[in-house]
Amino acid sequence: MSLRYVVQNGDPVLREKCAEVTKFDKELAALLADMKETVRAENGAGLAAPQIGVPLRVVVIDVFEGFFELINPVIISQKGEQSGAEGCLSVKGKQGTVCRPYKVKAEYRDRHGKKHKLTAEGFFARAVCHELDHLDGVLYIDKADEVYDLPAEDNG
Repeated sequence: MSLRYVVQNGDPVLREKCAEVTKFDKELAALLADMKETVRAENGAGLAAPQIGVPLRVVVIDVFEGFFELINPVIISQKGEQSGAEGCLSVKGKQGTVCRPYKVKAEYRDRHGKKHKLTAEGFFARAVCHELDHLDGVLYIDKADEVYDLPAEDNG
C-alpha cells in the first residue's frame, strides 16, 4: 500500500470520462489498497480513481459502515431529494450546497468481478452520487447552488 497524491481541480484527468475496469487482478487490488490508505490519510468519506490520476471506474467509500469498493458502478434508481454541504479532496478549501437524491440503488462489481447491488440513503447516498460523478468528469462545484471558501484553520 502506498499513499497517493490527490490531484486538484484544474487537472485534466478530473474532467475525463473514465474507462471501465476489464481486468480484476493484483493491480486492481493494489489500486484499491492505495485508494483506501489515501482517503483515510486525507480524512475523506470517499475517493474516485481519477482523483489520484487513474482514469478508471473505481470508487472507495467509507461512511461509518466500513469501506465499500465499487468497480464499474451504475446508479439504477433514485428517490427523494436532499440538499446539503459538500466538499471534495480535489477542491480543497471550498464547500458548496448540492441537491442530491435521498436514496439510490446501484449495481457494481467487487474486486473479483462479482456483481452486487447496493442501496444507500442519506449521507451514504450523497457520497455514492458524489464519487460516481467523478467517473464522468463531473465535480460537485458543477452542481452546487453556491460554492464558498472554508475558514482558514487556526494554527495557533
